[in-house]
Amino acid sequence: MTSKISSAVLPAAAPHTADRDRGTRIALILLGLGVAVAAPFLLYPVFVMKVLCFALFACAFNLLIGFAGLLSFGHAAFFGGAAYVTAHAAKVWGLEPALSILLGTASAALMGLVFGALAIRRQGIYFAMITLALSQMVFFLALQLPFTGGEDGIQGVPRGRLFGLFDLNQPLVMYYFVLAVFLAGFALIWRTVHSPFGQVLKAIRENEPRAVSLGYRTERYKLLAFVLSASLAGLAGGTKALVFQLASLTDVTWQMSGEVVLMTLLGGMGTLLGPVVGAGFVVALGNYLAATSLPVPVVIGAIFVVCVLLFRRGIVGEIAHHLRRRST
Repeated sequence: MTSKISSAVLPAAAPHTADRDRGTRIALILLGLGVAVAAPFLLYPVFVMKVLCFALFACAFNLLIGFAGLLSFGHAAFFGGAAYVTAHAAKVWGLEPALSILLGTASAALMGLVFGALAIRRQGIYFAMITLALSQMVFFLALQLPFTGGEDGIQGVPRGRLFGLFDLNQPLVMYYFVLAVFLAGFALIWRTVHSPFGQVLKAIRENEPRAVSLGYRTERYKLLAFVLSASLAGLAGGTKALVFQLASLTDVTWQMSGEVVLMTLLGGMGTLLGPVVGAGFVVALGNYLAATSLPVPVVIGAIFVVCVLLFRRGIVGEIAHHLRRRST
């Protein structure tokens, strides 16, 4: 039955085309790894770590909207919620960094299970509004609960020593740890998308009634995709809390949910590299505009409108579409 889904979603490619595409992917992967390894020597390490955290966040969101067709306006709840749990575990409980992040990721997965079980009962705009409402509840809790620090957040989060061996207070050590977390999360997303489970998600996105007619219990697939996306968003949020040694209300606001939507659409929804490019563009532009008198939200919003009107597939999507047209 999975083969039916796969053949319906992905057209067959000629052998020479498949080999060429595989070679291109390998070359891009090697180039990307080379750039990632050299990045802290060329750019400010904290800036690159911020890009990696938001890139993983955007990739997690893209797994839900780009491959399952589910638009969530509440992903900041998982990103920021995991940041608070990670920060509290590291600062108050004194847990080891990796364990603190895993605890934050687990809390995001649990929230994803609860939120997803409620939200997938509806579709379209109703699904999006339910996720937004639940996210606002998390924001209210983060503001009111005593251990979250209210408007001040949790500050001075210790990075500690990874496995008792590596001092994460060293910028390069911290950077390569964040890079490893990002690569692990990205590899999981890549494997998910290219698995039979990923093919079913694409079929649900394209034509859910047809997937149901083939015998798939689509609600289970959507719930699992929601939980996986929430978990990876939590992984990104927990890592960011250690990078900046801070968990704040900014991480759980609805604006953060809107920002990850912007990153995904700008880079290319439904592509694996699109969210990475979109996150890098938005973070870099935000940092640049912060040093000027220009209003950051207005400029980024204007760029987003232009890209949606002229490049509806996003940056990576348009490039990939152009390359496919040239190869045919």
